Amino acid sequence: MESFKYVIKDELGLHARPAGLLVKEAQKMDSDIKLKKGDAEADLKRIFAIMKLCVKQGDEVEITVDGGAEKENCEFIKKFFEEHF
Repeated sequence: MESFKYVIKDELGLHARPAGLLVKEAQKMDSDIKLKKGDAEADLKRIFAIMKLCVKQGDEVEITVDGGAEKENCEFIKKFFEEHF
C-alpha cells in the first residue's frame, strides 16, 4: 500500500470540475484508491463520495492506493493533486 498526505491549497477546495477529472483518471486504474479527511473516507472513483467530504482550502487529506500498480498510480494522483488542488 502506498499513501501520501496533502493540504488543499486551492481557494475553492476540492471542487467539482477537477474532482471529476480526477475520478475519470482513477477509474482507469486497477488499484483501490481512498481519500480520507479526518475520520471520513471516500472511494476516489466515485464523485459523489468525494464531494460529500466537503474538502475545503487548508484541509489535510490522505490518499491511499492499494493493489495493482500502486506506486505508479500513487505518484500520478499526487502529481494531479499538486497541479489542481
